[in-house]
Order: sequence, then structure tokens, then C-alpha cells
Amino acid sequence: DSITDAWPIAQSLPGRPYVNRGISGQTTPQMLVRFRPDVIALKPSVVVILAGINDIAENTGPISLEAIEGNFTSMVDLAQANGIRVVLSSILPAAEFPWRPSINPVEKVAALNAWLKDFAAQRGAVYLDYFPALQDQRRGLRAEYGKDAVHPNEAGYAVMAPLAEKAIAQA
Repeated sequence: DSITDAWPIAQSLPGRPYVNRGISGQTTPQMLVRFRPDVIALKPSVVVILAGINDIAENTGPISLEAIEGNFTSMVDLAQANGIRVVLSSILPAAEFPWRPSINPVEKVAALNAWLKDFAAQRGAVYLDYFPALQDQRRGLRAEYGKDAVHPNEAGYAVMAPLAEKAIAQA
């Protein structure tokens, strides 16, 4: 999604051989379609999957939490079948969508994050929980860490980078 796409990985995590495959606006079904060429073909030792906010925003139409969970399950299945360790990231806090103000994401983000945490534990993946470090009192993105209600700014990515690094090392 755009959160990954906009992350200046080389700046945030200098000297690391990380490849950023984020594409703005994408949802988990779109990520699943490109998982083989964009992840498996690169033969990484670890994949970090940060997704779901655009599904909740209905960027490609309405989708159930069960369908989103199924897409995560398929990505984890593919990674693990190819010897790639998995880091499942929490969805970042969002109390509103500037591009879709009719949707209140708070409860769906919480539900999907709870599922991701449990699923990671069941599947031997690492759960990377960005949420507590970035949330405000509304369970949205803290203003000082975002350029809008969804996307981190430089300060937000600075908070996320060491959390990501720790999770990758753990994986």
C-alpha cells in the first residue's frame, strides 16, 4: 500500500539489503496476485507484510474481514512453502479515511489486528505491532506521526523503523 510505497527504506534502514515492493492503493487480493514475482522470485529470507488498510477502506470494493484474512493466509502459505520467514505487521492506526469519509475504520482495524496477532502465533510468524507506538486517543494515527489520518510522515517512519528491524531480526 502507500504506507509501504512511501517509506524511504534506504534512509530509514541504511545499509540494509531490503527491497520495498509497496504499491500505493493496493489491497490484499492485488498483493496476493503479485506475491510470486515480487516476493518468492527474489528469494528473500524474510518477508514483511504490511497490508489491510486499503481493504478496510474498500479501495477495490467491499470485502469481508474473512476474505482479507484468507488473502493473508495465502500469502503466508506461499512464503512458508518457499522457505521464507514471515513478519506480519499490524495495520497502522486510522480513525478516518480522507478519501472515504463515510467509512469508520477503527473497529475493523482492531479486529484485523487481533486476528493477525493470533494468526502469526499459530503459524510461527513474527507479529510486528506498530499500533501502540503510533495511536492517539481516538485509536487513529497521532498527528505528529502522520501527514494525514493514515500515512506516516518522517517522524512516523522513524518510530516504525526500529520496530521493523527488531521483527526482521527476530524472524
